[in-house]
Order: sequence, then C-alpha cells, then structure tokens
Amino acid sequence: MADRDDVDPQFHLLLDLVGDLPLDDSTLATTREAFQTLSTAVTPPDVPGLVVEEGMVPGLGGSPDVGVRTYRMEGAPAPGPGLVWIHGGGTVMGGPDASDLTVRYFVAELGWPVVSVDYRLAPETPYPGALDDCTAAFDWMVASAGGLGVDPARIGVAGESAGGGLAAALALRCRDRGAAAPAHQLLIYPMLDDRTVVDPDPSPHLGRYVWTPAQNSYAWRAHLGVEPGSDGVPAEAAPARADDLSGLPPTFISVGSLDLFLDEDVELARRLARAGVPVELHVLPRTPHGFAGMFGAAPLADEHALVAIEALRRELGGGGSH
Repeated sequence: MADRDDVDPQFHLLLDLVGDLPLDDSTLATTREAFQTLSTAVTPPDVPGLVVEEGMVPGLGGSPDVGVRTYRMEGAPAPGPGLVWIHGGGTVMGGPDASDLTVRYFVAELGWPVVSVDYRLAPETPYPGALDDCTAAFDWMVASAGGLGVDPARIGVAGESAGGGLAAALALRCRDRGAAAPAHQLLIYPMLDDRTVVDPDPSPHLGRYVWTPAQNSYAWRAHLGVEPGSDGVPAEAAPARADDLSGLPPTFISVGSLDLFLDEDVELARRLARAGVPVELHVLPRTPHGFAGMFGAAPLADEHALVAIEALRRELGGGGSH
C-alpha cells in the first residue's frame, strides 16, 4: 500500500477495506469473491416503505435475459422520475449488491423507482455484452414506465466507475439510435478512456489507491477484447473516444483528486461544456476512487451523496425526501 499522507484520513477505512486486490486471469475468481464480500459486509438499513424486487427482463436482440433489481417506495407520487443504476467493478466483477447501499439511500431520499442492472461481466462477455444488457434494462424501464409509476421522459441513468462509463456509453447509444434516451446522466468517477492505460506521461499522483493502473489495464483488456489504446475502439466501448458529444443529456460528474480517472473525467466535462451540454463537475480533494460507497463513514461522501441527489432533483424534477 502506498503512503497515505496524501489521502484524507476519513478515507483510510476505505483503503483498509479494499487493500491491494490483485486483478488478472489467475486471481479474478478470488478477487470477485472478495469484492462480493465487501459489497455485502454492511447490513442495509431498514427503510420503511421500500420494496426491493429481483426480476429478469428480455435481452437485447436475442441476447440472454438480463437480471434487474427494482427498488421503489410504496405510495410515491406517480408518474415521476426514475433511474437506471449501473454498478461498478471494472466491468469484470460485481453486481447489484455493489451499489445496493447507495441505491437504497438514493431511493429513500428521492422516492423514485430505480432499476439496478445485473449485466454480464468481462472477460467472459466482452463489449458490447454489458452495454447491451444496460440498454435492455433501460428499454424495459421505458416500456414498463406506467406500471412502475415513472414518466418515461424523465428517466435518468447513473453509474459508478465502470458503471459510470457504461452509463455514458448508454447515453451515446440512445442518442445515436434516435429512440428513447436518458434525460440525465449521473457519472460517479466514471471509467471512460482505455487510452489512459497507455498514457506516455501519467500523473504520479493518480491511481495509487483502490483502482490502480495495473487493475485498469486488465479491466480494459477484458472489456474490449483487444489491447487498450488500440486503433478502432468504438466510442460505445470507451466513451471518451466519442468525436461528437452534442445532444447528450445534462450531466453530473464527480471524481476524487487522487483517482486514476481524474484527467479523463475532467476532460469529458470540458468537452461536454464545449458541445453545449449542461454539465456539473465536482472534484473532491484528497479523495481516492471508490469514495461514494463510504457515506455514513466519511462526511465528504455524505456531502457528495446529497449534492448528487440535489442535481437529480433539479434536472429530473419531482420527488422528495422520505
């Protein structure tokens, strides 16, 4: 573990919990188990009126059915906004449990239905498998909006880390296909650019904790099925490669100042603003990757969650604290 002096002490617990998880073909199975253990280590709080249901929705274009976990509050006003939530884990590990505490908190505060996607993982299923599954979940939420109490014109997409990258890719895909599209994208330290792996002049201050260059290299290779930085990688696989960002929905981006993804996330915010897309960017000082899951244990994570929730309320409208 690197020296921690540059990390805000409130996130030292995060470093203790995560440690230095190896990530390669030989360790993937055990690292997935460790990630799952971390995801379920804290018993979720009891939220009166919260209903959580597991289900399956049709896959995209003949792909296998997709697992979804639907969260909703009993008695919430309808129709109102909704969210599709995409978990992190580098596209190679995790599931809805990885975002369960965060999603429960957001649903309790907003009162909106949220569909969390159990997408297929790499390397077993490389691009476009995960994105196809997220697209299927979004399309299902749009088609099922009436039964879920959701206004189909006010569905946002949110994700953390690899889930943030998949959320950004979903917004690009929906824009380009001309069908129903997210009305907002909430990107929490999103994984956007495979070219970060081959950056000839990487910052010495980024990626020392939680998600390292070595882990990032493996994850991108698994997701793409080719070497990171290769020619011809499509923007839907690595959203930072998109030439045209116009016409995308209003965007919230947050990232820690020590996160490996800092430069690519800040660059996306700059390019979105230049393309005329309303964008809100938050860089949290002395903060590593993975901070969002620390609400209740780190005041800065609590503040971030509240800011993100207010951004969703402002952009999608409706809803209130429960």
